[in-house]
Amino acid sequence: MKRSSRQGRRLPAAPARIPACRTAAPGSCLGEDGQSRFGVRLTNPRHRQPPPQPHGWFLGHAFGNTAEVSVIRICAFLLLLILVATATAHAAGTIELDAPKDWQVFQRETGSLGYVLVRGRLDHFNGSIEVRCTGEPVDGRLPAGWQTIPPDASGAFAAELSIPGGGWYALELRVIDGEKPVATARVDHVGVGEVFVVAGQSNSTNYGSGPQKPQTGMVSTFDGNTWRPADDPQPGTQDRGRGGSFLPAFGDAMARRFHVPIGVACCGAGATSVRQWLPKGARIDIPPTTTRAIKQIAPGQWECSGELYDGLLKRVRALGPHGFRALLWHQGESDAGQAPEHQIPAERYKDLLEQIIRQSRKDAGWDFPWFVAQATYHSPKDPANPEFRAAQKAVCTDGLALPGPDTDALGPGYRHGVHFNPKGLHAHGGFWAEKVGAFVEKTIEDEHARR
Repeated sequence: MKRSSRQGRRLPAAPARIPACRTAAPGSCLGEDGQSRFGVRLTNPRHRQPPPQPHGWFLGHAFGNTAEVSVIRICAFLLLLILVATATAHAAGTIELDAPKDWQVFQRETGSLGYVLVRGRLDHFNGSIEVRCTGEPVDGRLPAGWQTIPPDASGAFAAELSIPGGGWYALELRVIDGEKPVATARVDHVGVGEVFVVAGQSNSTNYGSGPQKPQTGMVSTFDGNTWRPADDPQPGTQDRGRGGSFLPAFGDAMARRFHVPIGVACCGAGATSVRQWLPKGARIDIPPTTTRAIKQIAPGQWECSGELYDGLLKRVRALGPHGFRALLWHQGESDAGQAPEHQIPAERYKDLLEQIIRQSRKDAGWDFPWFVAQATYHSPKDPANPEFRAAQKAVCTDGLALPGPDTDALGPGYRHGVHFNPKGLHAHGGFWAEKVGAFVEKTIEDEHARR
């Protein structure tokens, strides 16, 4: 698969005096709802101007020569102090920061380099905006000292910093008025590493026995709008599972292998057929076992609502073009070995999955890699379905996807029913890290060879 050009992401270079900083498009880094989401104000909270008071409120003679005059004068003095403090804060400005968010991971462009988006606005602008990043990169050096970000006339600013792979970094911003900082902001956990979207059915989400936690401290998760450490249950899934997932173990294994932060974004949904992941309006003639995202429109005809597909695409778009390394697909149990009235042929499964892959790339605007696992396990008596395993493999041999792990190999000792126990979750994550890690290494080697 060829990576498409970075349409809509590589932005005009910043002035030559700041070679490690480039301006960014104002519309980038939006949440899944398409709106800019500003984080918690980090310093200098905005104050509201108190309403004007009636004329004569400060004049003692309006109230007579009583003890009330002293009280009123004290209140007036305190109010004056508040107004002065408010005016001072307004003159200095307040930084509202959209990106980066705490615990955010930015996908590396090469083995040693990525771009960190810095985007926000300064209310009551008066001064220049400067930024710096501190921490220990895996390879190379961080930009030295403070760099200037040019704001527009309204105080809005957007730039991408060229940063070596590594983290967690601390990113600081300050507003300089004259020679001193008058407003500051700080994000304590910013990573440049590897990011992955995860989709499929219950074994891609939170249905394992016992929530898991990453042990490296280097794995975070993205729900479409916010980032946080990747403790289970994973946020942003399209189901109600509250158990464990394979993602903490997967993230730990990848972090140990590459020594960079790992980001995951799970949007799977339990008990779903490939038919329920089709784009809106797709027609099928055999309904799945469950009816979510499917409605009957005529005798023998059903139509997909596109609900799950839209959820997947929103996560992809929230990360942006080339904002993640690959999508990991773990699904198939709800299509293999179903009751006759719900069973589709394995070849039909292959066709539908390929339709989803092609359409997702078209709608996203770039050919992001898909990994497809072999996943058909039901029970010790029904551990694998040869026809559907062959269909999943064929999607990869056709060149449309990359082969994911064979999780049917994780038998009863790793399971609690069809789902994984803690031992199975750890093994499942390791299986994925072996496949994906080899791909990442090969990609980095190829990039070096092209230089």
